[in-house]
Amino acid sequence: MTPSLPLPSEPDETEPEVAAEAAAKRIAPQRAGKAPAKKRKPAAARPAPKKKSGSTGGSATTPTVPEADLVIPPKPPLPPRDIPPQPPLPLPEIPPQPPLPESSTPAPETEVAPEADVEIGIQAAAAAAVEPDAAVEPDGVVDTLPEIEPGAPQPAANPDHADDVAEVFTAPAATDGEPALALRGITKSFGETRAVDGIDLTVPAGTFYGLVGPNGAGKTTTLSMIAGLLRPDAGRLTVAGVDAASDPVGAKRMLGVLPDRLRTFDRLTGRQLLYYYGVLRGLRPAVVESRTADLARAFDFADALGRVVSDYSAGMLKKIMLAGAMIHSPRVLVLDEPFEAVDPVSSAVILDILSTYVAHGGTVILSSHGMDLVERVCTRVAVIVAGQVLAEGTVDDVRGELTLEQRFVELAGGLSDVEGLEWLHTFSG
Repeated sequence: MTPSLPLPSEPDETEPEVAAEAAAKRIAPQRAGKAPAKKRKPAAARPAPKKKSGSTGGSATTPTVPEADLVIPPKPPLPPRDIPPQPPLPLPEIPPQPPLPESSTPAPETEVAPEADVEIGIQAAAAAAVEPDAAVEPDGVVDTLPEIEPGAPQPAANPDHADDVAEVFTAPAATDGEPALALRGITKSFGETRAVDGIDLTVPAGTFYGLVGPNGAGKTTTLSMIAGLLRPDAGRLTVAGVDAASDPVGAKRMLGVLPDRLRTFDRLTGRQLLYYYGVLRGLRPAVVESRTADLARAFDFADALGRVVSDYSAGMLKKIMLAGAMIHSPRVLVLDEPFEAVDPVSSAVILDILSTYVAHGGTVILSSHGMDLVERVCTRVAVIVAGQVLAEGTVDDVRGELTLEQRFVELAGGLSDVEGLEWLHTFSG
C-alpha cells in the first residue's frame, strides 16, 4: 500500500498582513541604530511536520501555528542609593588671645609700597645698608647730611650752585695749623719684601708736594696707603686730623685719587663715568651735570663725552680720570704719575688747574719721574729710596747746590756700572 502524501496547506488570507508586520519590525531596529533581528520564515512557508504512520495505516495532517514573536521586556531602573549625609568636620578650638597689657601698644601695620616705588625702595635699602643715616630723595640719589651742632655756623655754599649743591661728603674745615697729611712710622710688607720701611712725612695744607724715587722705591705703595687702597702693617696716618684707621670713611671723604693703574668702568661713556663719580660722592644730578661741563671744557674733552671710555687714548683716559678725582672738590688730591702719557699742551692745562686749586687752599701730593717738572711746580719734595725717606723738605733744601735730578741720582746710588758691554759696540751683520 502506497503511503499517502500530505496535502499542501491552504493559502492563508492573512499572509500579506503578516509579511508587512515583519518588514516593519525589521526596519524599526535599523532606524534606532540597532542590529536587525534574526530573519524568521513565516509560518505558512515552513513545511508541515510528517506524522508517523500508525497501526491503522491512515495519515493525518496537523495545522501549523505561527510562533509568537519574542519580546524582551526593558530592564527596570536601579533603585536610588541612599547616601547618608556626611557630618561636618569639627573645627579646632583656638584659645582666646590674652589681652595686651595697658603699657603695650600694638605694632603699626606695615604699608605695602606701590609698584612704582619698588625701584626707589630697593635703592633706599641699599643706601641704608651702607650709610644708616642716609636719606633717599625722589630721584633715587642718596644724600648723607652731616650733623650740625646747634649754634655752629652754617657751611658756605658755592655761589654758582647755591640752590643745588647738596652738603654731602663735604670735607670738614681743617684746624688751623693741622697738616693735610701726616704719616708716622708707616710700614708695609709683601711677603718677605719690605716695600715701605717706617716712613715719616708731613704734608702742610695748601702745598704742592712731590714724591720722587727710582722704580720700586715704594712711591705707589705709599700713595695707595694714603688713598686707603692698602692698609699699612704698622704706623699711623691722618688726613686733615682724621685718623684713617679709626675713621676711614671720614678720611676718604676729603680725598680725590688718581691711581697709577687706571682701572675704571671703561664700558661707560665719559659723561656716564663722571656722573657715576659725582653721584657716588653724594652730589645731586644737576650739580654733576654742571661740573661735568666745566671739567670737560677745562680739560678739553667735551667732544669725547659721548664716546665709550675704552675708545679713549692713554692721555684722554688720564684726563677724564683726573676730572673724576676732582668733581667733588676734595681737600687733598693724591695723584700717581698724573702727567704720564699726556701731551705738553694738556700738561700745561692740568698744571694751571692744579696750581689754581692749591692757591685756593687745596693740597696736591703727586709722584713723578720728571725731575724738571717737580722742581718747577712743587713747593716741597721727598726722595724715597728702598722704602725709606732719604731727603725731605723744600725743593731748595733738598737739591742744595745741585739740580734736583743730580741730587736724586746721588741719593739713589749713582749711575750703575756699564762695563762689560764692549760686545755691544761690535755690530752684527
